[in-house]
Amino acid sequence: MEAGIPEQEIARLYETLKSDASASGYFLNPDETFTKGLVEGLIVNQRRYGYPSCPCRLASGSQEEDNDIVCPCDYRDPDIAEYGACFCALYVSPAASEGKRPIEAVPERRPAAEERHAKKSATPGAASALAHPVWRCRVCGYLCARDEPPEVCPICKVKKDRFERFM
Repeated sequence: MEAGIPEQEIARLYETLKSDASASGYFLNPDETFTKGLVEGLIVNQRRYGYPSCPCRLASGSQEEDNDIVCPCDYRDPDIAEYGACFCALYVSPAASEGKRPIEAVPERRPAAEERHAKKSATPGAASALAHPVWRCRVCGYLCARDEPPEVCPICKVKKDRFERFM
């Protein structure tokens, strides 16, 4: 671990992330040494930029530009659904957490800076067609806009099969 960050601080954030993940139906990578290295990276980025950007991506230093990679990043759920882990492998699927699925390399799905800037400058009125379907949890009513529903509802913890396409 980096000499400037006390082990206790890393351990404290690790336990907080683990607890928050568990309460929301997510799992941290079971390799504690690896995971604590990522947690250390989050602390370094928090100190460097003022926000905990993904430790495996190059942040710009502007939170507005980097909001999509503030941990947990916007790409976590689709990465876990498709590859069993997020890009940096901090968060993993239940199967990967239990060792039933290997944790493999995840390709970058974050658009290039030019694409992100082009999306931002698009006129709001042009967004009449949704970029993603909206899914609704039939149990608690939680809504999310993404290609697939989450594996577990972050509110009531029911599984993916309890979601219906809402829009």
